[in-house]
Amino acid sequence: MRLLVVEDDPLLLDGLTVGLGLAGFAVDAVASCEDAFAALDTQSYDGVVLDLMLPDGSGLDVLSSLRGRGDATPVLLLTARDQIPDRIAGLDAGADDYVGKPFDLDELAARVRAAVRRGKGRPSATLAWAGVTLDPASQTVARNGELVNLTRREFALLAALMERPASILSKPALEETIYGWQEEVESNAVEVHIHKLRSKLGAGFIRTVRGVGYRLTEAKACDPSD
Repeated sequence: MRLLVVEDDPLLLDGLTVGLGLAGFAVDAVASCEDAFAALDTQSYDGVVLDLMLPDGSGLDVLSSLRGRGDATPVLLLTARDQIPDRIAGLDAGADDYVGKPFDLDELAARVRAAVRRGKGRPSATLAWAGVTLDPASQTVARNGELVNLTRREFALLAALMERPASILSKPALEETIYGWQEEVESNAVEVHIHKLRSKLGAGFIRTVRGVGYRLTEAKACDPSD
């Protein structure tokens, strides 16, 4: 799940990048309206964490631009606790939620997950397919009720596939989902992660569509005991 975080305080921005990364998100971090506009013009995101007070304008300008072009990407605002008019203006402008500063990072991650889940029309917090369940909140995966240990990248790639089990996801699409732009991506990273997931979840759980990408095998055709 890829996020854009817009915050001009360098210490807070670094903390958000690291903390949300540990919570399972791939984070692109910028510190101004200008850079936020550039990022949103060139990249699709699952969600945006947006500070209101930026050095070259207001986060509301970024939000208004996003909604004005019909982009429904979930947006969570960061506001000072006493800025009630700003919170109201943000929600009325199309924000999905807000968190007051200072905030708890775990709560922020939970609110982002909830906003993204609502945006995708998915009522359940957990994902399930062919005997495998994935819980984004606890970052745990179970196969036939038994926990499976995954790395952060493996978890993120599996989540991307399980969120769209009927879709074929290309290698570039998966790379964009699990890596932020500040992170170096090795040419065979996706193939390595797919191989390791198959060894842990069953060889038939993930199907390669030659020349196109990867998708989950249809649940009825996938033997979870494989």
